[in-house]
Amino acid sequence: MNAPVQETVSSATLVRTLGLVATICGVLIVGAYELTLPAVTANKKIALERAVFKVIPGAKSLQGYYASAGGIVPESTAAPAGAVRFYAAYDEAGKLKGIAAEGAARGYADMVRILYAYDPACQCISGMGVVSMRETPGIGDKIYTDQTFIANFKALDVKLKDDLSALAHAVVTVKHGKKVNPWEIDAISGATVTSRAIGKGINDSAQVLLPSLVPNIDKLGSKP
Repeated sequence: MNAPVQETVSSATLVRTLGLVATICGVLIVGAYELTLPAVTANKKIALERAVFKVIPGAKSLQGYYASAGGIVPESTAAPAGAVRFYAAYDEAGKLKGIAAEGAARGYADMVRILYAYDPACQCISGMGVVSMRETPGIGDKIYTDQTFIANFKALDVKLKDDLSALAHAVVTVKHGKKVNPWEIDAISGATVTSRAIGKGINDSAQVLLPSLVPNIDKLGSKP
């Protein structure tokens, strides 16, 4: 009686099979990404608009721009090198209500991304909202629940030097209870690292944005 024949699979066949499976998986992943990208982009836009309207009360519409050393241009054009994106927010009559821009810095666990409002009338930060963060629940989230901390952003001084080259005073976060100047942020006790991330995020963004924005602010006087 003949013994059963055992079929063997060559290494080349295994490699081809695995390659085919990997290719199919790659096509499926790319296809899913392409199909969901429009929805993801639309949802991000809606979330951003809501955040802008929250930090600039009374705003009804917004227009995106880029600010760089060369001035400001609409976001529909190519972004200049080193440019900062910002949003001009307008009221129902089409008059400028304020400017919103993003800032980001490393917190305790990850990057803390925030949106801040700039009021040209007082040359100050007039509002702040959190875009995303992964800080410790119950501690880091105090940055949007602690009313004393939130009060830092009702009139945070970001005036420029006389030559408009940079902020007259860098935005800094100080230990809780140590704030004495209008450009300082009074940190939350127990959440100092997160508080400092917000201060750094605002300072780094404003140092680039405002020297380009302020000399051109009149161009944003009414909705285009």
